[in-house]
Amino acid sequence: MTDRQQRLRTLAATQWRLALTLTGTMIAVYFGFILLVAYRKELLGRLVAPGLSIGILLGALVIFATWLLTWAYVWWANTRYDEELARLRE
Repeated sequence: MTDRQQRLRTLAATQWRLALTLTGTMIAVYFGFILLVAYRKELLGRLVAPGLSIGILLGALVIFATWLLTWAYVWWANTRYDEELARLRE
């Protein structure tokens, strides 16, 4: 196996590890929220401020986590993956 092929395999493995890590994190965040909805309704119903419950706040944080994890992947792909792929194509 050539050095180029090895670098490509390493890059692909890194991409898979990152994708699985981010996916696992999102699954944990989402299903953690769903489990709270199912089993701790009284906690989620508590008001933090007038008109704002813990449930609404955590729901917004789930959406924010989605954006943050997406940004993390895009940042990695733009700064690391694309650059290494361009070097491999040379």
